[in-house]
This record gives sequence, structure tokens and C-alpha cells, in this order.
Amino acid sequence: MRNRWLSENRTQVSILFVLFVLLLLFIISSPRTFLSGDIYAAFMSTIPFSMIMALSLTLVVICGEMDLSFPSIMGFCGYVFTQVFHATRSVALALLVCVVVGLIAGYLNGLLVVKLRLPSLVVTIGTQFFWAGLTQVLCQGLGKTLVPTKESPLYYLLVGRVLGKIPAQIFWAVAVGFFLWLVLNRHRFGAHIYYTGDNEASARVMGVNVDRVKIIVFTQMGGFAAFAGVLASLEVLYFWPTLGQGYLLKTIAAVFLGGTPVEGGVGTIFGTFIGAIIIGILEAGIIAMGLSGFWTQLVYGLIIVISIAIHSVLRRRVA
Repeated sequence: MRNRWLSENRTQVSILFVLFVLLLLFIISSPRTFLSGDIYAAFMSTIPFSMIMALSLTLVVICGEMDLSFPSIMGFCGYVFTQVFHATRSVALALLVCVVVGLIAGYLNGLLVVKLRLPSLVVTIGTQFFWAGLTQVLCQGLGKTLVPTKESPLYYLLVGRVLGKIPAQIFWAVAVGFFLWLVLNRHRFGAHIYYTGDNEASARVMGVNVDRVKIIVFTQMGGFAAFAGVLASLEVLYFWPTLGQGYLLKTIAAVFLGGTPVEGGVGTIFGTFIGAIIIGILEAGIIAMGLSGFWTQLVYGLIIVISIAIHSVLRRRVA
């Protein structure tokens, strides 16, 4: 029974082990920082943005595809949200329009991949430049304040503080993770995603509408990138034209670190959730240890390689 449980949950066990070891290392090296509640409140205010996109990207990667355009969609939709809000003074309407635009951007990615039979990597590199360029052209490199959004109750629902200290965005990240977990593990569509990523030809023979599955996973990626853009902008009460930059590698690293291979057909929401936490605490941990921020990418690489090695060892032991 024990070996069976380990076999079924080896990815989750290994990624949890990496998180605990990393936290222990940071606590030992910087106890004043990592035994303080303030650092964890800071993590909960910043990690959810990349976590939401990583959770969404997990579905795309399991499906055997890749999306590199989500940071640019995040930035463009942040611009849309800002413009609609200043025109209407309605946070709800601005959020709705923003998410719809994100869904359309994701849908276009899926359409290009499916209908033109183009590699998703190539397509999303192109759309990444397109949305980033369109944002810069429209805003002319100028940001805009979002301080007036604090007058809306929706602001506090999205990024307010619960019990005076816990950022609301962490609850949104958990909700997104739970929803996507239900889709992957408790809904037929989740099985179709796994079938498509594992073997597209076999999935078609089994009656899976592969084209529809791919379009939907790209569409939801665009929608969640837009939502993350709104949360990130509201957190700082300002729209920056550079919104989205710096999220690409962290988000992809969280997915791979969580045990979702680039080949597709395998992956878990829980693994990505923990992977996003690990990636999110690394930079603060590195600086707290007395190292410069230049070490961050080096440590990112080491953690990913080490975690993949741990995944591999655990698989062989429980096989």
C-alpha cells in the first residue's frame, strides 16, 4: 500500500521535499528573516502573479504545446484594464473587458497553432512580440496611475488584506489552482488534455477533439494571464508599460520544476503550485543569505537540475 501511494504521488513527494530542504537551508542561514512573518506576507503578495500563470501554463504543457506570449498578453491586458477603468471608473467592467481580451488573445494563439499547423513555440514567439509592441505603441511608453481603484470594493476583494496582513491575491491563486485541479482530475476534459499530450494520434482515434482541446487550453492561458496582469497592476496601483517582463522564465521554471515535462502527457497542478513557491522564495532567500541578486539565475538552474534528478531517483525507487 505504501509503495503504491509513493508510486502514484512521487512527483508531489519529491517537489515537497525540495521545498522543505530549501526552507530549512534559508532558515538556518538567515533565521531573523525566515522566522519572521513579514517575509511570508511579502511572498503571498508577489508569488500569486506568476503562480496563476504557471498553473494555467501547466495545462498547455501537458497538452504537448508551449506558450511564450503570456507575459505580453499580461502587459497588454493590463493596459486595456487601465484604459477602460479611466474611461468608465468601473473596476468590474474594466476587469471583464480585460479578461475577455485575454481570452481572445489566447484563442488566436490556439487558432494559429491548430488551423495553420504551426509549432506553438514559433507562433507564441511571434505573438509575444506583437502584443508587447502593440502595448508600447498605444501607451507610448507611459504608465498610468490606478490609485482611484481603491474607491471600489472590488479592489479590496482582489488585492486587499485579509485580517490586516494576508494579501487577497494568494486566495485567488489557491482558487485558480483548485479549479484547474478539478478540471484535470475530475472532469473528462482533463483526461482529454492528458491523452492529447501523451499521443495525439491515439487521442484522435479515441474520439478526442484534439483541435478543440488545444484551442481551449491556449484560450484559458490568455484569460488567466490577463487576470494576473490586473492583480499585479492593482497591487502597485500603477500600470507600467513593462508589465509582464521578467515573468517568462520564472513561470516556465515553476512548471518544469513541478514535474511537468516539456514532452507533455504528464504533470500535476499541485507540483506546479509548489514549484511556483520555490521559484518565488529563491531570490529573497539568496539575498538574505548575503549573496547578490546576480546569483539568482544560477541558483534557478541548479534547483531545476537537482529537482529533476530527485524526480528521476524517486521514480526508479518506487517502480
